Amino acid sequence: MVNYIWVFMIASGVVAAVLQGRLDLVTSAALKGAKEGVAVCIGLISILVFWMGMMRIAQDAGLLEKLARLLRPLVRVLFPSVPPDHPAMGYILSNMTANLFGLGNAATPMGIKAMEELQKLNPDQKTASPAMCTLLALNTSGFTLIPATIIGIRMKYGSVDPAEIIGTTLFATGCATLTAILVDRLYRSRWENRVGR
Repeated sequence: MVNYIWVFMIASGVVAAVLQGRLDLVTSAALKGAKEGVAVCIGLISILVFWMGMMRIAQDAGLLEKLARLLRPLVRVLFPSVPPDHPAMGYILSNMTANLFGLGNAATPMGIKAMEELQKLNPDQKTASPAMCTLLALNTSGFTLIPATIIGIRMKYGSVDPAEIIGTTLFATGCATLTAILVDRLYRSRWENRVGR
């Protein structure tokens, strides 16, 4: 669906430019957009490297382990079907920790590994298990304490106070995560009633 929307927007832009006799604007806008895209990507690499370094320092200092220990009771409640010593639990905790620091790019590989491990526990390989749905809901809502990537983008574009978005992000992602958990619980209880668990 998104592909159709993009095709419609591009085609309508080209048609409008042709009707106005300004087809040159399409070319210059495309080149300008590509240039800005590359500049933003390079800027984000430096931010990502910085925060990955900070995460490594936190990991070596034992901070991530303490945070993971703090989150473990919550994760046990959210993923009751996953054994506590299963590798999936470690990947889930790492994924949630990276998301807390707004490191979406760093969280993605851990989320994929968590999904792979959850698939090994899935009795029906063709249908996502409740634990997989819970992980997807939590990742999509993405509760974030420090939106590092957004702060970096705001810094790049000259924001006077790049970190002022922290409060808004906390509120928005908190509401989104709470809603995701409630909806996940609702559908999980319906599924359990349907299969007679």
